[in-house]
Amino acid sequence: MASTAPVSSRPGTQRSNSLAYTNLLQLALGLTPPWTVTRADFDPEAQRLDIEIDFAPGSRFACPSCGVADCPAYDTERKTWRHLNFFQHQAYLNARVPRVRCEACGIKTVSVPWARPDSGFTLLFEAPLMTMISAMPVKAVARMVGEHDTRLWRVVHHYVAQGRARIDASDVTQIAIDETAARRGHDYITLFVDIDQARVLFATEGRDAETVAAFADDLAAHGGDPEAIDEVCIDMSPAFIKGVAESLSDAAITFDKFHAVKLINDAVDQVRRAEQKGQSLLRGTRYIWLRNPANLSDRQRKTLENLPTRHLKTARAYQIRLAFQELYEQTPEQAASFLKRWYFWATHSRLPPIIGAAHTVKRHWDGILRWFDSKIANGLIEGINSLVQAAKAKARGYRSIRNLKAMVYLLAGKLDLRLPA
Repeated sequence: MASTAPVSSRPGTQRSNSLAYTNLLQLALGLTPPWTVTRADFDPEAQRLDIEIDFAPGSRFACPSCGVADCPAYDTERKTWRHLNFFQHQAYLNARVPRVRCEACGIKTVSVPWARPDSGFTLLFEAPLMTMISAMPVKAVARMVGEHDTRLWRVVHHYVAQGRARIDASDVTQIAIDETAARRGHDYITLFVDIDQARVLFATEGRDAETVAAFADDLAAHGGDPEAIDEVCIDMSPAFIKGVAESLSDAAITFDKFHAVKLINDAVDQVRRAEQKGQSLLRGTRYIWLRNPANLSDRQRKTLENLPTRHLKTARAYQIRLAFQELYEQTPEQAASFLKRWYFWATHSRLPPIIGAAHTVKRHWDGILRWFDSKIANGLIEGINSLVQAAKAKARGYRSIRNLKAMVYLLAGKLDLRLPA
């Protein structure tokens, strides 16, 4: 029989060695032989419950590497794991963990049933941790449970890695590629989104052509085929265009209409800034020209009505911008001729920023019109981006882009985490 002798003589510690109590804890923890609860010590001053687990002398274990049974214990190492709170008190499991001698594998540390190898938490503690981290910033969760956030990040990385290992990308044929700043002004990550399942398949540091090559390798590693990708939605980044041509050569490119419209928006804003230098009445009107008429506030609409729009270059640029948006309301049969008329108007506008934007449209003509065949919606990308922004908030204080990527996968990757129950 395992000993039930006290393991500590701390002043103020209340000891419970009754067989009924240890049996109750044994059942609550779901322990099976050779593991048994031998005692529980509660320290009211530290508000801490320590549950002692042991195994009977002579117990034999399976080798954690090859699985062969009936290996004798070689020696033991005492370990401690944080467990679910006992009411408001922190609870810990303590045990001697044996190393076994396996004839095939040598000396190996046994895996305990209540915790992962090299984890300082029990499985039942990690499950609610991951649920909380999915809804709150990691640092906030760390404060709530009284742990350093570095320990929590280790848990996140484990389950994300396990979830990503289960990804089946064999049916992926359409992807969207977008970039986001990891930190303001620098450090970008590029996201590769499975359009059909609205999930982030891959996130990697950088925003160059090599990111597409890295995605192609990762796709193949998860059962996908880069040659099966037939539709790609990207912005007009030369790096992404080059990367798709090199690594996803069978894919047709659709230029995201959100970025196409933004190109014209930026040109309108350039016209406004130049004209504002000699027109004080344009001050404070920036967002009027960047919104559609239906989205203007009452105050903005009144301001616009009172402007001498007939004589403003900004107003002409604004009308050209609104006309470009109407492209996406055309039928597939009308789209090319509509865009030709728009291009003629824009290039004859005598507004250099608008003319420059029109030339950019011309260089990306086929990919802009490809939308009428692919109908890849930018709404999906915007939805994913909102999850990414949430990931940034939840990874607040993250010390590496690796942490941010893990949070992106957790929130937007639709991973099969298989958390302990």
